[in-house]
Amino acid sequence: MKKILFVITALLVLSSCGDNPDETLIVNGKVKGLKKGMLYLQHVPDSVLITVDSVAINGDGNFSFKTKLMSPEVFYLYLNKKDNNDINDRITFFAEPGTITINSDWNTFDTTAEITGSETQEKLEEFKKNMTGINKRNIEIMMKAAQPENQLSQLSIDSLQNISNRNLQRGYAFAINFALNNKSSFIAPYIALKEIPDANVKYLDSIYSVLSPEVAASKYGKELATLLKKN
Repeated sequence: MKKILFVITALLVLSSCGDNPDETLIVNGKVKGLKKGMLYLQHVPDSVLITVDSVAINGDGNFSFKTKLMSPEVFYLYLNKKDNNDINDRITFFAEPGTITINSDWNTFDTTAEITGSETQEKLEEFKKNMTGINKRNIEIMMKAAQPENQLSQLSIDSLQNISNRNLQRGYAFAINFALNNKSSFIAPYIALKEIPDANVKYLDSIYSVLSPEVAASKYGKELATLLKKN
């Protein structure tokens, strides 16, 4: 009986020393067409980009990373293709505990990436999709105003500036509403911090005040609280 109790106790101790699924991030996938290169899993814990782990690719584009994740946050998958070209080399994704799968192609690494397994990533992609239209419109306005052959009058320039300002306000309004409507998602404080940090403090405070306790206690929730204190 004593031996049985000892075995049971030992198994319990070993299981308690294993990875906590609530703090474990697994990133796996495949880079199609990649025969040789280095993949790096990176993030910014404070203000400096650091490499968490790396894996050498040699003839097979499959990869897998496993690391501890204290709070959902943005991570980067950086590909050094050894081609002396820095274009299309970094995928941005919102990491959260669990398994995230990233599949892409070596020559269009960051533009054709398919990311699954992260609910916050889905929210980030939804936000970016909507903001793309707003940003595209503003670029069109700026390009029209910058073309010398147009010989725009001062009245036309002022009109374009007013349109541009309204479009920028539209972007801010969308970001604020998106964060407020996703108060239980880790995307909410991230948008406040990274997309509209210079917004009126009352709007940032309104976002923070509706965050769920779990989100408020997250990495970006705490950073938003710090920003509000500074302001």
